[in-house]
Amino acid sequence: MFYFNKEEMTLKTTGIDHANLTVRNLEETCKFWKDLLGFELLEDIPEQKGKIIGNENAMLTLYENPNFKEYIKTGFNHLSFHIENFAEAETICKELKLKIGYGGIIEWTKSRSIYINDPNGYEIELAEVWGGGLVKRK
Repeated sequence: MFYFNKEEMTLKTTGIDHANLTVRNLEETCKFWKDLLGFELLEDIPEQKGKIIGNENAMLTLYENPNFKEYIKTGFNHLSFHIENFAEAETICKELKLKIGYGGIIEWTKSRSIYINDPNGYEIELAEVWGGGLVKRK
């Protein structure tokens, strides 16, 4: 009989690889992410009207659908990105003329966050501390 430790049999993730989003305008959305987080084009997928953008820490796969109006929260609430230079986040958002939601910076127990929306209505959280301070990143 074979015995195993169930905990050792789980898959071990090192992070979320990417999020896949439908967007109204691919070029406008790519510009938004480049201006906000410096995301670069990693792969063009012209046959599917798509692009993969990001950096070594985060990636987004975007597919254009001109009939897509605006994301309305229906189960998926937001994407969150840890921001290394969080002290500059509010100023940069204002320079980009992004509306900051919920009345400004939100104070959490171990972190702070700014909430904005991308051009498609997806809510974006810009977080000061990785994982809200609930876990330590290796």
